[in-house]
Amino acid sequence: MPKRKREQTTESGDGTPRVDSPASMSKKAEGQLHELHPQKRHYRQRAHANPFSDHMLEYPPSPDDIDWSTHYPMHPGKKVEAADIGCGFGGLLIALAPLMPDTLILGMEIRIQVTQYVHDRIKALRVAATEEPTTTNDVDTDMETGTLQIAGTPGGFQNISVIRGNAMKFLPNFFHKHQLHTLFFLFPDPHFKVRKHKARIISPTLLAEYTYVLRVGGIVYTVTDVEDLHVWMVKFLDEFPLFERIEEATLRERGQGGVVDAVMNGTEEGKKVERNGGQKYFAAFIRIAGD
Repeated sequence: MPKRKREQTTESGDGTPRVDSPASMSKKAEGQLHELHPQKRHYRQRAHANPFSDHMLEYPPSPDDIDWSTHYPMHPGKKVEAADIGCGFGGLLIALAPLMPDTLILGMEIRIQVTQYVHDRIKALRVAATEEPTTTNDVDTDMETGTLQIAGTPGGFQNISVIRGNAMKFLPNFFHKHQLHTLFFLFPDPHFKVRKHKARIISPTLLAEYTYVLRVGGIVYTVTDVEDLHVWMVKFLDEFPLFERIEEATLRERGQGGVVDAVMNGTEEGKKVERNGGQKYFAAFIRIAGD
């Protein structure tokens, strides 16, 4: 009797052996991201970081001191026009990449391990985008079906990048006046304790900085699953003289439905809320003219 060919084994996340059948190995061979795509378990980090702590950050004296070619090598001389503040694991960046292929989008994240994960993830997607067409079951990259067609993606994910930084302290060090047309604040840390409210990403002081980097007509998107935080953000944005609320229906009429859907469902946190049957609170504001 001929010897049975030994099946290939690897280790699962808990260290126990996992047996791969020939069929499953063949399926993996077809996926561009099998070896390239980073795994979150290798990038352990706290859920949130204190924005007032000294995180040993390196930041540029001015936006002109940043070498953006290392972030967007296929777009020399072009400026970032959209920023995801507190981008987490990069779900929104990846969802927006094909929707805004002509816009450079930057994720800003304060946690070093999470930043590295997003960097490695984008690197893998850029490589995969140049390969033969295939579909990956990477639930981190899709809003609804859990699949994403990588090859042939408009822009090839060359229009997104990530940088480690503290937007509450150094945002004007990264962007010129009126440089951005979109800012995203999605599922920010709610800082539930009253004494911690000063650390919330939306406040009158910080709104002044956001209006500095956001051009007239630019949009601020917010979404959270915490009603108290939603009320807080809407209150201060409503009261700020250079912002005016814009309804979701109006955004969709203006052709921004894809962006709205990505904001609601593209992030890892948004998918988690959806799976748990939670509620999401959405609000958007347009930057109006003024001093």
